Amino acid sequence: MDRQILILILGTALVTYLPRMLPLVVLSRARLPEVFLRWLGFIPAAVLAALLAPGLLLPQGKLALTGNPYILAAIPAGLVAVKTRSMALTIVSGMAAMVLFQYWL
Repeated sequence: MDRQILILILGTALVTYLPRMLPLVVLSRARLPEVFLRWLGFIPAAVLAALLAPGLLLPQGKLALTGNPYILAAIPAGLVAVKTRSMALTIVSGMAAMVLFQYWL
């Protein structure tokens, strides 16, 4: 194998794994403040909102709040998610609502 390719592969591996491993190594020994740990708990919800909001609110690349089947389908799916805490039921209810709102209403 060419030496440049090997250096490139090793450099890519280093750049990929170093940012992932450094926080684990450094923070595994540190005692983090309770307020910071609570703050970290909000990250999954924020990431989920950031992933869902554009698809729900901007289906054709512009804001669509009325007549938007994605928002209409998200409402029953959200209610099922809160009530049952079941991923499978949430997905099935969201898909069923999407079919209903997109094709029959």
